[in-house]
Amino acid sequence: MTNSVFPFIVKPLSKDDGGGYLIEYPDLPGCISDGNSIEEAIKNGQDAISCWLEDAKANNDPIPIPGNFENFSGKFVQRVPKSVHQQLSTGAKRENISLNSYVLHLISMGLGKETTKK
Repeated sequence: MTNSVFPFIVKPLSKDDGGGYLIEYPDLPGCISDGNSIEEAIKNGQDAISCWLEDAKANNDPIPIPGNFENFSGKFVQRVPKSVHQQLSTGAKRENISLNSYVLHLISMGLGKETTKK
């Protein structure tokens, strides 16, 4: 599998973030890089993919199928007990954010802890 088969997204970085461009590979969680130009970001991204794949192989982690990320909409619906809904709503109000943002925050924190345990 070559590095160039993974789809990527290039976004400009704000001046506060140092300027230049960020490249992200949605199929490879956490695989990002940057560069002063789009071309440099893409070149640096190839190194990031190599490192990501090398690490995955070393840890016997599954390697995603390129382009599979596009098969997911980013939306799902979950029913929860009323007591959980209340706790989530209370947490969202306390943080002064939407319920969706609060749930995404909690999920992201949980996924982050999971990946650091490996």
